[in-house]
Amino acid sequence: MDIAREDLSLFLNACAAATAQREFYSSEEEQRVSLTFLHEYICGNYRTLYARTLAAGINHHNQAEVIFQLLSTGKACPPDFRATENQLITAALRQLPSQRAWKLLQRLQRSRVNNRRTRKVIEGFIQSRNDLPFDAVKYRHKVKASMQHAHMKSTGEVSRFLFEGLKKPFETPLLEQYRTAHYSKEALYDLPYSIAEGFAAKHGVSRKDFLKRIEGKLTERERLRVQNSSEGKIQLNPEKLSLTELCSYVLGLSLQERRSRGEELMSFLTRATRATLRRAGRLPLPEHKVAAILDNSYSSSGSSMKQNRPLAVAMSADFLLGASCSQYRAFWTHPVGNPLLNHPKGQTYLAERLLDALEWGAQTVLVVSDACENDVPDAFEQTYQAYRRMGGKASIIHLSPVFDAETYQVKPLLKDLPALGIRAGEDLATTLAFARFSARETTLLELETYLQSRVDALIGQLERQP
Repeated sequence: MDIAREDLSLFLNACAAATAQREFYSSEEEQRVSLTFLHEYICGNYRTLYARTLAAGINHHNQAEVIFQLLSTGKACPPDFRATENQLITAALRQLPSQRAWKLLQRLQRSRVNNRRTRKVIEGFIQSRNDLPFDAVKYRHKVKASMQHAHMKSTGEVSRFLFEGLKKPFETPLLEQYRTAHYSKEALYDLPYSIAEGFAAKHGVSRKDFLKRIEGKLTERERLRVQNSSEGKIQLNPEKLSLTELCSYVLGLSLQERRSRGEELMSFLTRATRATLRRAGRLPLPEHKVAAILDNSYSSSGSSMKQNRPLAVAMSADFLLGASCSQYRAFWTHPVGNPLLNHPKGQTYLAERLLDALEWGAQTVLVVSDACENDVPDAFEQTYQAYRRMGGKASIIHLSPVFDAETYQVKPLLKDLPALGIRAGEDLATTLAFARFSARETTLLELETYLQSRVDALIGQLERQP
């Protein structure tokens, strides 16, 4: 039973941080193979618990992977659990971002996962869409593949749009605008930005004129993405953006630009921090001195696929802790005066910062690091063990934004201090709430009870939907 609890805890931690993308110390292929193995192992040995992880706050990449594994191995589902598993799959699929959900359905089609339950799930998802014409325009090939795969009958204008081409006019405005945009550059401004962008290039519209006229159609993430190409002229609403995304954006700017736009960028980050805490609630930390040891060594630059992501996670955690804790102090591995000028550099030495935090009197210490300590190797472990032998009682929690493909887990700093996976600063409250399960202080029954409470909440949301 203890093995089951440890396996599940390890899996949940991995699913909080891993996205099968290249990391600083491992390739995309290594990440993908290790993560796939973990999914197949947990699905094969603990299927009912595996399905319940859909409700446990794992990241979207792993939610999609869990759904794929469950639908691919439907025969292994216990008959008395099938109804619950179907509800979990349906609810989780509807909560995925649109692009991830359609990508998953296309993957099911390409992998030829075409059992009756899969077709039913796809059909239910398509029927639940509030604006299917919009999806048909934005994700045309994926929607078409999904409808074909589910053997859905071709009726209505969306089906005609997908399967019969654009020769005849449509009554649905968006579909007609898409058809017209092939011939008229004026019509492209009524389309979603990502679709209109292709038509703008086709009609030879300059980037400056295109962004000026399409601005009203941009989502907040698209506004963030085009900030540089619009020279900052596109308005941004930081309350609607993820704090970690904003941190990544700031870290991607040159130091000179960060200095010149310092007041504006700090305002963005402060407003995003407040909005995150309003949505997620107060962090589950006691009212005493809280310190964070934040890794801004060179490896926090991430990889070409996740540029600066580990540092952005540490930076967002710093903002959230600073706004949430009455007594808080940050200890960066390489101290920074202005948080906007933070950047990856040098070696990782955590032991010295741990001593600084304990000397300050911290009673809770959060360490945000990939655990690749190299200056001096294992110094953190020796310091930690010495502190414990001396009777030190401070709570020390390790958070890591990096999945270690070689060991199939979020790499810990030492054996006695299990690491908690974290994908984004916004997940900090959920991750800290899960800390007691990783600390080996709970039983499998307590973990199952925790998961069941999350399952009930997720299925409850599904049942309340019209």
